[in-house]
Amino acid sequence: MNARRAARELSLILFSQLTKKADKLDNEKIINLLLKTVRTMTSVARDELELTTSSLLEMQEYLDNLEIEHPTNLKRPIDSENLPVPIPLTSDMNGRVNSLLNVAEKSFQAIEIAEMVILSQSSDVFEYIIKIIKNYKEHQDDIKDQIANCAIGWDISRLIKIDHDILNIAVTELLYVQDAPIKVIIDEAVELAKKYSTEDSSSFINGVLGQIVKTNALK
Repeated sequence: MNARRAARELSLILFSQLTKKADKLDNEKIINLLLKTVRTMTSVARDELELTTSSLLEMQEYLDNLEIEHPTNLKRPIDSENLPVPIPLTSDMNGRVNSLLNVAEKSFQAIEIAEMVILSQSSDVFEYIIKIIKNYKEHQDDIKDQIANCAIGWDISRLIKIDHDILNIAVTELLYVQDAPIKVIIDEAVELAKKYSTEDSSSFINGVLGQIVKTNALK
């Protein structure tokens, strides 16, 4: 995960804590919100890792008991080592393998969170977050109008907050920060939608941002 991507994702989490008007949000409040966010993420990562460890230990215990209680090993002398035994039917093991895949996914999520927490300490990440939030504060009314005008055929008032936030960040970057390539900004907004919202949301966000690029003749 690079610094800009981390900044966008952290900004999205920060936006979820903002009120409708961010006019009174100064640097100190932004720092406090960021620290609160990082502490929450650290706690989430710790919980996810504890859950994955617990699930792995349960699987290990299941396999140990399966081996110990197998008729082949029950007949062996007490002080002898257990022999490997056949695994159960695929229908049983498939469910357990799926559980382990979920464990692996949670582990990756925890690692990604930990990486983002580390990156949050970078001056580049923090400065980019400040740029996004300050420009959003200054231009939020225009950003709102831009989104409404370019969301052709959509009722913006019914849009879920996280989709609003993703659009707010991306439009702020496109129109006012302008420190990253247009394609990167749009692609990463779409990826945030896929990660935190829905496939339909990602398509919608891609369409709105494409229309904003066209309307403002951005290059």
